[in-house]
Amino acid sequence: MNFLDILEKLSPPFKRFLGFALIGVIGTLDILTEYSMAFSIFYVMPISFAGWLMGRRIGILASLISTFVWLLTDLSGHIYTNPIVPLWNTLVRLTFFCLVTLLLSALKSSMERERAVARTDYLTGAGNLRFFLELLQKEIDRSLRYQHPFTLVYIDVDNFKTVNDQFGHIIGDEVLRTLVRNITTHVRKTDTVARLGGDEFALLLPETTQESARVAISKLQDGLLKEMQQNKWPITFSVGVLTCSAPPVKAGELVRIADELMYSVKYGGKNAITYSTYAG
Repeated sequence: MNFLDILEKLSPPFKRFLGFALIGVIGTLDILTEYSMAFSIFYVMPISFAGWLMGRRIGILASLISTFVWLLTDLSGHIYTNPIVPLWNTLVRLTFFCLVTLLLSALKSSMERERAVARTDYLTGAGNLRFFLELLQKEIDRSLRYQHPFTLVYIDVDNFKTVNDQFGHIIGDEVLRTLVRNITTHVRKTDTVARLGGDEFALLLPETTQESARVAISKLQDGLLKEMQQNKWPITFSVGVLTCSAPPVKAGELVRIADELMYSVKYGGKNAITYSTYAG
């Protein structure tokens, strides 16, 4: 965990206090030093802190406060013959500070978008395989530490090739998007759906026993089948549900076991759910 990650975890009130306190410290140092020593650049630190960690509006507020503090320290140590000069300098510094805030805000937004794209399947909006494995690994580590069960669901879309052949790939893509939308509306906010590739999907249900999973996944499959029938798509689902109380150390191994569980349904006639547990 780097320094920025530590700062991100601070509470919003404390971050605001820290940012504005830093402005006060810099203003005090500015007053105590000689006027000939340029201090304006140091105000960029709390402005950058506020803009990056607390957003554009707080960054602009920090820019305004920093400009005002700088003006007070400037007027206390220097006498201008023309009142327009300090006004002009104030506007220049305020513009500079605001630009710093806006640029940092835009940079952070761009980085967050790129991070989201790297974790998301472009077609369905679900998580991708890499993101899911990372999330699953965290859940495994948490389960091993706190002894909390969780459930991994592996879903395969039956007859997907038939849909692509009969209706075209545009409809095939819509089937996958509809599947993800339906799953998202039926699961909890703490649950995660991901597209592992092609027509295979996975669902992670934290702190979920097999009994709870049976209820949830049964309702989910009923909802999915109903929507497929309404759209007159010849689609069913082969589902493997694996509940873990003492999971293996590696996420890839757990996905492999759930995949085998799903294929046992596939080879047994499709359109069904099979449940199993893993306790080491």
